[in-house]
Amino acid sequence: MTDLTTPMKLGALTLANRMAMAPMTRNRAPATIPTPLMLEYYQQRACAGVIITEGAQISEQAVGYPATPGIYTDEQVDGWRSITDAVHTKGGAIFVQLWHCGRVSHPDFHGGELPVAPSAIRPAGQAFTYEGLKDFVTPRELALGELPGIIEKYRHAAACAIAAGFDGVEIHAANGYLLDQFLRDGSNNRTDIYGGSIENRTRLLLEVTAAVCNEIGAERVGVRISPVNGFNDMHDSDPQALFNHVATALSVLKPAYLHVVEVSMTGDADSAVDMQQIRSRFAGCYIANGGYDKARGNAVLATEAADMVAYGVPFLANPDLPERFRQDAALNTADQASFYGGDASGYTDYPFLHAVS
Repeated sequence: MTDLTTPMKLGALTLANRMAMAPMTRNRAPATIPTPLMLEYYQQRACAGVIITEGAQISEQAVGYPATPGIYTDEQVDGWRSITDAVHTKGGAIFVQLWHCGRVSHPDFHGGELPVAPSAIRPAGQAFTYEGLKDFVTPRELALGELPGIIEKYRHAAACAIAAGFDGVEIHAANGYLLDQFLRDGSNNRTDIYGGSIENRTRLLLEVTAAVCNEIGAERVGVRISPVNGFNDMHDSDPQALFNHVATALSVLKPAYLHVVEVSMTGDADSAVDMQQIRSRFAGCYIANGGYDKARGNAVLATEAADMVAYGVPFLANPDLPERFRQDAALNTADQASFYGGDASGYTDYPFLHAVS
């Protein structure tokens, strides 16, 4: 019977288990360049079936948080290459998440210029800046002629990822960031070919995915969505129809996986969306994400409701999570105070079950 410890194929990769390390922003990349401390963090967790890194912005325009890494310059590529080499040395696989924050950024990150979005709709909430929390602003609506340039930035970032030694990329279309903003009618009221109908609102995601697949091969590409997540002031009038269409349309492009955040940021499920309708419409690997423990993870695999399960905070606090699950060992408790920013404390100092050489 398939369970979390069962090996599997993902594209051309053979994974040691079905436990993905979910992307988690940690804000430990000053000047947007990956660091030796990040190398230690990811290498410690190379036992995951596949690591999906924290979001890496695809351009200067894409930045939305302090001390987050990029994947668009030679210096960033060099920094990431040391990390991918370290993970591969430990036998692991690693994808980088391609990120554009869109409207949930702040002028402080852009020399006073407004962040960009599908529509000039100000989200409720506040941005994390180097000077602390500041209210979100009304973004600038992207002109139709700017969208090919956005697609090109994703393509370039994907090419940089392969140059940096990544096994693949995950396109971040979840959690209220730019591509998610285009998908949902609560943040997209455009009247051109990128707004209005579900097909139009899905267009940019599909064009980005096609460009990335053409650049690096569809078997190296994943996409992340969050159908019920209201984080960053997101909502849609018919999320079931929207994300059913997203899954169907993405299937045509044949990316390796669809990574679905099945809950809200508070961990709550929402009966407004049946995730299995989405799963049934996507032909590739379905990665379930949303507060899973060992028992629930094994159960969802056993019923074929998912092909892999992504774990976030459990991997953050337990670098040897697969081994702990195998032994039914106790888990380390995560230190929430050190989630964002800081040094090795709460980052690379979580204890292993056994000494690591």
